[in-house]
Amino acid sequence: MFNYFLVAFPAIFTIVNPLGAVGPFLAMTAGDSIEKRQSTAYRACVLATIVLAVCAAIGGILFQFLGITLPALKIAGGILLFMVAVDMLNARESGSRATDEERQEGAMKDDIAIFPLGIPLLSGPGSMISVFILMEKAKPGMDQALIFVSIGATMLVSFILLRQASRFARLFGATGINVMSRMMGLVLAAIAVQFILTGLTDAMPGLKGSIKTSMGLRSLDTHVCTAVGGNHHRI
Repeated sequence: MFNYFLVAFPAIFTIVNPLGAVGPFLAMTAGDSIEKRQSTAYRACVLATIVLAVCAAIGGILFQFLGITLPALKIAGGILLFMVAVDMLNARESGSRATDEERQEGAMKDDIAIFPLGIPLLSGPGSMISVFILMEKAKPGMDQALIFVSIGATMLVSFILLRQASRFARLFGATGINVMSRMMGLVLAAIAVQFILTGLTDAMPGLKGSIKTSMGLRSLDTHVCTAVGGNHHRI
């Protein structure tokens, strides 16, 4: 019953990437008290939860209204997520999450909970599209409910990480955070490629048969080579 949670939670957590928000959060709240930092982290996570939950609830209706098909969304979303994954693998802050100008503006603001921390650092275009796609793939009922649970769980972990950002940064250091970010980037790249492949096979059903045929021929070649090699060894 909870199998879809094991799909939705890693996907949402990876693209939100709260680890990547630790550095900008510390930089933008450098002069704030501990209480203000905790309040900022709490309000940003609540806002991001609401944004992603709304995307999950009305995303399908919105795309139907715009005439955007699910395969097109999967392919476009997969490409965007792959770009974010490449930035994560290179330990770079993705431009789809927040630009340098947005972070500089955030550092000068008294309150960064809404912008740029809540949006777009914790709920950027990549996470919104991920929620759209997961919601469309989910079965009505429990699977869709588990997406909302996954959003809540992701933001709970994000709040804990931001609340303890100073300790976390001291414990792991920049290198440790970058290593974990790269690992999450690899997972996200795989998810992105799967979104693209699924979108292509949904849009062109004949492609699925071609892929299966190709895999079957490759498997046959392997068996033939193995058999020939075995016969040659006996000779």
